Amino acid sequence: MRRMLGILSAILFFALSTQGQQAATPHFDGATWWSYVKVLADDDMEGRDTGSEGLRRAEAYVVEQLTKAGLTPAGVDGFYQPVRFVKRQIDEKNSYASLVSDGKEQPLQLGDDAFFGTLVDLPAQEVNAPLVFAGYGLQIPDKNYNDLAGLDLRGKIAVYITGSPADIPNGLSAHAQTNSERWKALTAAGAVGVIRIFNPAAMDLPWSRFSLNRMHPTMDLAGEEFHETAGMKISLAFNPAGAEKLFAGSGHTFAEIAALAKDRKSMPHFPLSFSLKAKCAIDATPIASANVVATLPGSDPVLKKEYVVLSAHIDHVGIGEPINGDRIYNGAMDNASGSALLLDVAAELKAHPEKLRRSVLFVFVTAEEKGLLGSKYFAAHPTVDPHSMIANINTDMFLPIIPLKVLVIEGLAESDLGDRAAAAAQSFGVKPIPDPMPLRNYFIRSDQYNFVRHGIPAIAMSVSADPGTPQMQTLETWLANRYHAPSDDTQQPIDLGSAALFEEIVRKLLITTANTDAKPQWKQDSFFRRFAASGND
Repeated sequence: MRRMLGILSAILFFALSTQGQQAATPHFDGATWWSYVKVLADDDMEGRDTGSEGLRRAEAYVVEQLTKAGLTPAGVDGFYQPVRFVKRQIDEKNSYASLVSDGKEQPLQLGDDAFFGTLVDLPAQEVNAPLVFAGYGLQIPDKNYNDLAGLDLRGKIAVYITGSPADIPNGLSAHAQTNSERWKALTAAGAVGVIRIFNPAAMDLPWSRFSLNRMHPTMDLAGEEFHETAGMKISLAFNPAGAEKLFAGSGHTFAEIAALAKDRKSMPHFPLSFSLKAKCAIDATPIASANVVATLPGSDPVLKKEYVVLSAHIDHVGIGEPINGDRIYNGAMDNASGSALLLDVAAELKAHPEKLRRSVLFVFVTAEEKGLLGSKYFAAHPTVDPHSMIANINTDMFLPIIPLKVLVIEGLAESDLGDRAAAAAQSFGVKPIPDPMPLRNYFIRSDQYNFVRHGIPAIAMSVSADPGTPQMQTLETWLANRYHAPSDDTQQPIDLGSAALFEEIVRKLLITTANTDAKPQWKQDSFFRRFAASGND
């Protein structure tokens, strides 16, 4: 018995020793990742606005690090893929908006009541058109759902609240709520503009922050192929706190509408008692920026011609209205964190080579903050064979500010790439979950969506927590106070262990996808599967 105990003790000691060795040799420590973040989010980069000198400096730093790591340029001009834009700046002092009823005008206070969107036909013209409440403003043939049925929208402005009914699957709902899809239905019905009311149950930021950021320039890609809101004469975002004024005299209240939207119930549709008289003055100028693209070649004679795409946006929103005296929107978490992860993973894989059968494409995209424009251009005009990209793993604002015990996987249920991501998380003792806040449409709000629209299975992941926990409160507080604010800088608290663990999961998923014989496939019941058949949207 004593001899048996000795043998068992030896086996236990060996197991513990081996476990300790594995734990002592991780691939990432968080510190190297943070060193990249500190450079990219430094004040010297001036918030990395698209087309700015600050972003050019940040991209030059990325190119320097990629070169140092020994990666191969995969752009058009070395590592760079030039992209052309039109920058649009609201001239608010020469803009106006009023509600009109029975010949009487009720001026709207720009900033307090509403603010203009800029994706309208240029040059801007005065619009005077009746308002019609169109529910969620959605037309979804897959579910026989049509907010526009029976509405006369010819020459009118559609007023809608953001969201969708609960019986619309999350992926389909998110796709239908994109600017291009919603406007495609509205313009076909004859609408000339939109008023979007934020759903109070699904606002990332308080209205005051949205309003403060309204003066940041916006952009669109140059070229008619990318103009998805043609025919839109006017676009307003409306403050839900003052939205009752829109419904006066209609027989309905905004309180009624907001309650339905909170519970994702179907909406009534009806004409409103007002017309909108408005003009949005916009200064438009051409501007240039670039995506940065690098590759790590695979080893398999055949599979090395295929790519697993690891992406992150490198831009942020630049210099804007001061908050607590600070005008530089550094964008440390959004998204120096993702760009830093790409640099860290690239350097680690090059320094400690894994036998990757497929190649890896590292894509640092510009103009995500302007409407996912850099990835939209890259997905439409990739620097590699478009059919060679077999998966996209996107990293955007993954928020390692709490211990990583729960991982949100956007696109979890859409393809088996989601299954692989879940398995990678579970192998590290992390619980994978789908999007816990479907009303916020996160799956279509970052660069993975443009790969999806071109038929490529894609996911995005971020650190999360269980509902009602102090950790979830930390994340919610971050969104309320630091998201798109100057305080998203390198002075905020960070959990380096959480960042390192997140990188381990990304690395494992990347290697698994690169080495597995079968390419990731869309699930049979995924709405997005149709894009794989057409190859684009």
